[in-house]
Amino acid sequence: MRFTVEAVCIAAEKGVAKIEVAEIVLRAGHGVEGDAHAGPWHRQVSLLAGEAIDTMRAKGLALAPGAFGENIVTRGVDWTQAHAGEAIVIGEAQLEITQIGKECHDRCAIYAAVGDCIMPRQGIFARVLKGGRIHAQDSGDYRLG
Repeated sequence: MRFTVEAVCIAAEKGVAKIEVAEIVLRAGHGVEGDAHAGPWHRQVSLLAGEAIDTMRAKGLALAPGAFGENIVTRGVDWTQAHAGEAIVIGEAQLEITQIGKECHDRCAIYAAVGDCIMPRQGIFARVLKGGRIHAQDSGDYRLG
Protein backbone atom coordinates (compact mmCIF):
# COMPACT_ATOMS: atom_id res chain seq x y z
CA MET A 1 0.00 0.00 0.00
CA ARG A 2 1.58 3.25 -1.13
CA PHE A 3 1.44 6.44 0.94
CA THR A 4 3.06 9.86 1.09
CA VAL A 5 5.02 11.39 3.94
CA GLU A 6 3.26 14.63 4.83
CA ALA A 7 5.67 15.86 7.52
CA VAL A 8 8.62 14.73 9.63
CA CYS A 9 9.07 15.86 13.23
CA ILE A 10 11.55 15.68 16.09
CA ALA A 11 11.86 16.68 19.76
CA ALA A 12 14.96 16.74 21.93
CA GLU A 13 12.97 15.93 25.08
CA LYS A 14 10.13 13.57 25.98
CA GLY A 15 6.64 14.70 26.88
CA VAL A 16 6.42 17.65 24.48
CA ALA A 17 5.03 18.12 21.00
CA LYS A 18 7.54 17.46 18.26
CA ILE A 19 8.57 20.21 15.83
CA GLU A 20 8.31 19.85 12.06
CA VAL A 21 11.72 19.78 10.36
CA ALA A 22 12.96 19.51 6.76
CA GLU A 23 14.29 15.96 7.20
CA ILE A 24 14.88 13.25 9.73
CA VAL A 25 17.69 10.72 9.67
CA LEU A 26 16.88 7.19 10.76
CA ARG A 27 19.65 4.99 12.11
CA ALA A 28 19.28 1.20 12.29
CA GLY A 29 18.67 -0.08 15.80
CA HIS A 30 18.44 3.47 17.14
CA GLY A 31 15.64 5.51 15.58
CA VAL A 32 15.50 9.19 14.67
CA GLU A 33 18.84 10.93 15.21
CA GLY A 34 18.44 13.72 17.78
CA ASP A 35 14.98 12.61 18.95
CA ALA A 36 14.38 11.94 22.64
CA HIS A 37 12.70 8.59 21.95
CA ALA A 38 15.63 7.17 19.99
CA GLY A 39 17.52 4.28 21.52
CA PRO A 40 17.75 0.50 21.63
CA TRP A 41 14.08 -0.27 22.27
CA HIS A 42 10.88 -1.11 20.37
CA ARG A 43 9.38 2.41 19.98
CA GLN A 44 12.14 4.13 18.01
CA VAL A 45 9.84 5.87 15.49
CA SER A 46 6.18 6.93 15.73
CA LEU A 47 3.82 7.36 12.79
CA LEU A 48 0.34 8.87 12.57
CA ALA A 49 -1.99 9.32 9.61
CA GLY A 50 -2.68 12.87 8.53
CA GLU A 51 -6.30 11.83 8.04
CA ALA A 52 -6.54 11.03 11.77
CA ILE A 53 -5.14 14.47 12.60
CA ASP A 54 -7.75 15.99 10.27
CA THR A 55 -10.53 14.46 12.41
CA MET A 56 -9.15 16.28 15.44
CA ARG A 57 -8.82 19.53 13.49
CA ALA A 58 -12.52 19.15 12.59
CA LYS A 59 -13.24 19.39 16.34
CA GLY A 60 -11.84 22.92 16.29
CA LEU A 61 -8.20 22.31 17.19
CA ALA A 62 -5.35 24.07 15.42
CA LEU A 63 -2.79 21.28 15.25
CA ALA A 64 0.69 21.45 13.77
CA PRO A 65 2.51 18.29 12.65
CA GLY A 66 4.08 16.65 15.69
CA ALA A 67 1.32 17.74 18.10
CA PHE A 68 0.68 14.13 19.12
CA GLY A 69 4.40 13.33 19.44
CA GLU A 70 4.60 11.63 16.05
CA ASN A 71 7.84 11.55 14.07
CA ILE A 72 6.22 10.86 10.69
CA VAL A 73 2.84 12.11 9.48
CA THR A 74 1.55 10.10 6.52
CA ARG A 75 -1.21 10.54 3.96
CA GLY A 76 -2.98 7.67 2.21
CA VAL A 77 -2.70 4.78 4.69
CA ASP A 78 -5.00 3.69 7.52
CA TRP A 79 -2.68 2.69 10.37
CA THR A 80 -5.61 1.26 12.37
CA GLN A 81 -5.36 -1.76 10.04
CA ALA A 82 -1.66 -2.32 10.78
CA HIS A 83 -0.22 -5.19 12.80
CA ALA A 84 3.02 -5.72 14.68
CA GLY A 85 5.66 -7.38 12.51
CA GLU A 86 4.61 -5.70 9.28
CA ALA A 87 7.07 -3.68 7.20
CA ILE A 88 7.23 -0.01 6.22
CA VAL A 89 9.67 1.23 3.59
CA ILE A 90 10.32 4.94 3.00
CA GLY A 91 13.13 5.58 0.54
CA GLU A 92 16.10 3.55 1.76
CA ALA A 93 14.75 3.29 5.31
CA GLN A 94 13.14 0.05 6.42
CA LEU A 95 10.98 -0.19 9.55
CA GLU A 96 9.20 -2.98 11.40
CA ILE A 97 5.96 -2.17 13.21
CA THR A 98 6.36 -3.12 16.87
CA GLN A 99 3.35 -1.60 18.63
CA ILE A 100 -0.10 -0.24 17.81
CA GLY A 101 -1.15 2.69 19.97
CA LYS A 102 0.15 3.85 23.34
CA GLU A 103 -1.76 5.01 26.37
CA CYS A 104 -0.77 8.45 27.53
CA HIS A 105 0.72 8.53 31.04
CA ASP A 106 -1.24 11.70 31.78
CA ARG A 107 -4.11 13.19 29.86
CA CYS A 108 -2.50 15.53 27.33
CA ALA A 109 -3.56 19.08 26.53
CA ILE A 110 -5.40 17.83 23.44
CA TYR A 111 -7.45 15.42 25.53
CA ALA A 112 -8.28 18.21 27.96
CA ALA A 113 -9.45 20.45 25.11
CA VAL A 114 -11.72 17.98 23.27
CA GLY A 115 -12.02 14.92 25.50
CA ASP A 116 -10.15 12.66 23.11
CA CYS A 117 -6.65 11.79 21.90
CA ILE A 118 -6.00 9.71 18.79
CA MET A 119 -2.47 8.47 19.47
CA PRO A 120 -3.59 5.59 21.74
CA ARG A 121 -5.81 4.18 18.96
CA GLN A 122 -4.29 5.33 15.71
CA GLY A 123 -0.58 5.88 16.25
CA ILE A 124 1.91 3.15 15.46
CA PHE A 125 5.46 2.56 16.59
CA ALA A 126 8.34 0.91 14.78
CA ARG A 127 11.97 0.00 15.07
CA VAL A 128 14.49 0.87 12.38
CA LEU A 129 15.93 -2.10 10.49
CA LYS A 130 17.76 -0.03 7.86
CA GLY A 131 18.49 3.67 8.14
CA GLY A 132 17.93 6.50 5.70
CA ARG A 133 16.85 10.11 5.29
CA ILE A 134 13.14 10.98 5.17
CA HIS A 135 11.55 14.22 3.95
CA ALA A 136 8.01 15.47 3.46
CA GLN A 137 6.63 14.36 0.09
CA ASP A 138 8.68 11.14 0.10
CA SER A 139 6.76 8.05 -0.95
CA GLY A 140 6.39 5.09 1.32
CA ASP A 141 5.17 1.51 1.11
CA TYR A 142 3.37 -0.43 3.81
CA ARG A 143 3.67 -4.20 3.43
CA LEU A 144 1.31 -6.59 5.12
CA GLY A 145 2.82 -9.39 7.20
